[in-house]
Amino acid sequence: MEKPKVLIVMGSDSDLPVMDEAAAMLRKFGVPFEMRVSSAHRCPERTATLAAEAEGRGVKVIIAGAGMAAHLAGVMAAGTILPVIGVPIGGGALNGIDALYSTVQMPGGIPVATVAVGKAGAKNAGILAVQMLALSDATLANKLREFKEEMAREVEERDRALRESGAEK
Repeated sequence: MEKPKVLIVMGSDSDLPVMDEAAAMLRKFGVPFEMRVSSAHRCPERTATLAAEAEGRGVKVIIAGAGMAAHLAGVMAAGTILPVIGVPIGGGALNGIDALYSTVQMPGGIPVATVAVGKAGAKNAGILAVQMLALSDATLANKLREFKEEMAREVEERDRALRESGAEK
């Protein structure tokens, strides 16, 4: 089994339906990854160890998803030099806005690339991780080009179908 290049960490296993979107994108591009549950608040030492040991295990990018207070991505970023992508997860009284603010508002020197709240954000986190890896992997770069071309073709096909349906009449 190939060593994981991406570590996906979530604050709770209840976050799995969202974080599975990141995993799906990594699978699509053939990027090996590992998924873990670790809480910045309930097991801070374990979380810090995951961050500190990731680089030595061959991980190149960390994707961290959490809801509400959402300190997971920041804690991971504080413990490593690897790029960290934060995925705010909806829920709670503010439906993810609190998680968005907690993830994006990092102090200077502790960057976290933050994507949208929820499944679309997790999907983009997976793609962003692939883009980071593609900087030094021509095969991944070509797969990304094909992916973007495929998305453009899908839009063109939908446009053609709409025009042919007579919906504008």
